[in-house]
Amino acid sequence: MKIGVVGLGLIGGAVARAMSASGNEVYGFDIDESVIKNAVDDGVICEKLTEDKLCQMQVTVVALYPQITIDYVSKNKDKFAKGSIVVDCSGTKRMVCQALFPIAKEQGFCFIGGHPMAGTEKWGYSSSHLVSFAKATMLLTPDKGQQAQTQILYDLFMNAGFAAVKVTTPSQHDRVIALTSQLAHVVSSAYIKSPVAMEHHGFSAGSFRDMTRVASLNADMWTGLFMENGDYLCDEIDALIERLAEYSAVIRQKDGKKLKAMLEDGKEIAAKLKE
Repeated sequence: MKIGVVGLGLIGGAVARAMSASGNEVYGFDIDESVIKNAVDDGVICEKLTEDKLCQMQVTVVALYPQITIDYVSKNKDKFAKGSIVVDCSGTKRMVCQALFPIAKEQGFCFIGGHPMAGTEKWGYSSSHLVSFAKATMLLTPDKGQQAQTQILYDLFMNAGFAAVKVTTPSQHDRVIALTSQLAHVVSSAYIKSPVAMEHHGFSAGSFRDMTRVASLNADMWTGLFMENGDYLCDEIDALIERLAEYSAVIRQKDGKKLKAMLEDGKEIAAKLKE
């Protein structure tokens, strides 16, 4: 299958690697020409994805920030082949899908929202080899009546090495991602700002590393994602503040019995999450 990948950063580069390794003919584009050259030299893509080649792609994967994804697809809407599929990889879905579903329908191609649940705290093509999809889920948010195209993407991403492909709605995606991904980055960024953090040497182990790892984030990308999903994310932040206040209150009150019950409750929920 001819696959185009637009944006050869951390995720786009990893997707291109996976698609190429699974036997597809992959073309790639990035604003950095040196990245395109490196991807060709690495055998990740066969050649540069130029605008005149877009019409040859059966599937185009757009791995850009949400607003840039909208801008790119809108600008090139008349270049995608009729009946072809365009899927994005951005971290929020409502804004992108609301903008691109009608454009795709009008132009005769199919747009399906996508989000590979994989990555690292690093970024850029040079780090894309660090991303593994072996335990990752590819989330898809199709429009109505796109069952056949969704099945094509399901097969494509499963063959590329993803552990699972899950279909959801743009709204549910953004609501759940606010907790499972975005809140974790906010908490890590806030946690690391304690003055005591600078004294951690010799006092820290796995828990500290886990809590601080994603604070080494791409600030430009995450600022955009937080702003675009602000309603759901702020609900999660506010709810977490309330729960933390409960813990603070029982500890200050030296209510060990209640604190133990709260910790046991959290332990039980954690166990259920592993089922």
